Amino acid sequence: MKLDKIAEQQIKQAQLRGELDNLEGEGEPLPPRTDTGDSLESIGFKIMAGAGAIPEEIKLRKAVEAQFNILQSLTDPQERKAAMAKLADLQMRLAIQEEARRSFNRQ
Repeated sequence: MKLDKIAEQQIKQAQLRGELDNLEGEGEPLPPRTDTGDSLESIGFKIMAGAGAIPEEIKLRKAVEAQFNILQSLTDPQERKAAMAKLADLQMRLAIQEEARRSFNRQ
């Protein structure tokens, strides 16, 4: 099943449960796009985040950024080595998630 069909199904279920009633911005137009990502995926991620369901890919992106910032602040060689290993692990997990999404979308 394609991502747009899954998202549509989840939105309909949330509507039936009343989870989308009285949300902030209800009835207002969507804000202009400011990202450079694929629009369908970006919108899907934003909808999921707004509902409190943050995709693993987004969590990993934030973790990579946070770990990179930690790495930049370290000066001790041993601490830097451990931080680089953790960053490499996070980046690998993120790459796996991104490839899984791309693979899923090609189906």
